[in-house]
Amino acid sequence: MLSKFFGKRKLSIYAPVDGEILSLEQVPDPIFSDKMLGEGLAIMPTKGHIHAPINGTVMHVAQTKHAIGLRSKDGTELLIHIGLETVSLKGKGFTVLVKEGDIVSVGQLIVAVDWDFIEANAKSIITPIVITNSAARQIQYEGSKEGIMGETLLMTVYPK
Repeated sequence: MLSKFFGKRKLSIYAPVDGEILSLEQVPDPIFSDKMLGEGLAIMPTKGHIHAPINGTVMHVAQTKHAIGLRSKDGTELLIHIGLETVSLKGKGFTVLVKEGDIVSVGQLIVAVDWDFIEANAKSIITPIVITNSAARQIQYEGSKEGIMGETLLMTVYPK
């Protein structure tokens, strides 16, 4: 029985920014709260920029710079969506520091964010972190209420 768990590779997902950790159900957008894109968590940022929460590859950078997709070596796909209704900002308030195909490490700065601008011009600064292929994964939430970038473990992901 234990060999079943010890034989599985796990992926640790860390806080990409300092802030309050929330469940997806608390995100005021049904795309996220109804988990249409997958399982995950959200952070209400308090300070700092967006850093890589995993070791992996940048798979997608939204043209409007408000979202970034990463893939870990085990194939777990992660979407970081910075703020809500931020696509309408057309890239203003975001400085993306990586490009598709780049290899990133936990804690690496990937997007500089002007939170004051986002807060003044978008619906919310809440930042969902979603495992877009979560149906093929087993997710263990760590239960922390406050996140520190690169230090706080948010989720551990195992293949099913």
